Amino acid sequence: MIKVMIVDDSAVVRSLLSEQLGSEPDIEIVATAPDPLFAQNKLRSVQPDVLIVDVEMPRMDGLTFLRQVMATAPIPTIVFSSLAAAGSATALDALDAGAVAILCKPSAGVGDYLLEQRQQLVQTVRQAAGSTLRAVAPRRVPVAAVAPAPRGLTRTTDKIIAIGTSTGGTQALEYLLTQMPLDCTGMVIVQHMPANFTRLFAERLNSACAIEVREARDGDRVMPGLALIAPGGLHLSVQRSGAQYRVQVQDGPPVSRHKPSVDVLFRSVAKAAGRNALGLIMTGMGDDGARGLRLMHETGATTWAQDEQSCVVFGMPREAIRMGAVEKIYSLEELPARLIEYCAHAH
Repeated sequence: MIKVMIVDDSAVVRSLLSEQLGSEPDIEIVATAPDPLFAQNKLRSVQPDVLIVDVEMPRMDGLTFLRQVMATAPIPTIVFSSLAAAGSATALDALDAGAVAILCKPSAGVGDYLLEQRQQLVQTVRQAAGSTLRAVAPRRVPVAAVAPAPRGLTRTTDKIIAIGTSTGGTQALEYLLTQMPLDCTGMVIVQHMPANFTRLFAERLNSACAIEVREARDGDRVMPGLALIAPGGLHLSVQRSGAQYRVQVQDGPPVSRHKPSVDVLFRSVAKAAGRNALGLIMTGMGDDGARGLRLMHETGATTWAQDEQSCVVFGMPREAIRMGAVEKIYSLEELPARLIEYCAHAH
């Protein structure tokens, strides 16, 4: 039985969520609270498996509450808020704070919305309950602290780095990319995010990094010193074009329950680059990317995974390791130096 606690200042929303979720045979609403301070008192006794939290609430906002929970005794948390509109800074802040999922609450007609989106809500709760969270606060390294790149680093487009991540990935990618030198090997990245979130995420990273980080556009060339992030709601793949790699951004059905899908990216990189690629699977819920990384491994690519201790959620790396897709396992703290070493030998 999945034990759920709902924290929302609207009695109507608490009631509707309780009704929709409580009717499922494997979900039990163990507590509701009108604000985080009430919730903190109840958390000591009810020990929920999943929290559903609003952002705007009296006495303490939901993001502050979320950060406190994640820093002490992490609980998989779904943010359900009208402030979490697609592409909003609030939604990105919630992901940064450790939310496993973001659901946008309509400003009106919540009852109709929950009836229409019931299956998504239930599935999100079940997926969240299956995750194992760890309190992780990556040390942020300023761009100025990055060591100069070795001379001759990545003069060609022969190599490519593909990264896949989900829950916890916004913080992990910032930690990683802010330490990459200007002429590092070109990167293609899938971070599970809804449509319109990724542009703001890429802009935030770009402002913090020495390398260029931006949302991928169809036909973009993969180049040294550039990290391309898959647009939310679209698949990202890589194709060889002469001596170059170019990306394809296209719609399509979800793969491994996701769009963008890490599996789609990794499979395309296996085909386009083979042994000239590095695949890295990082913190995230579920198993997206595990099969694609196995294919990369089979085609001779270098394959790495983030270790359990430094992951917020170990689901994706765990599945890849279980399938025999991973050559080496590194902590988040080790990964920047390992990637820089890989780039130095990529020419």
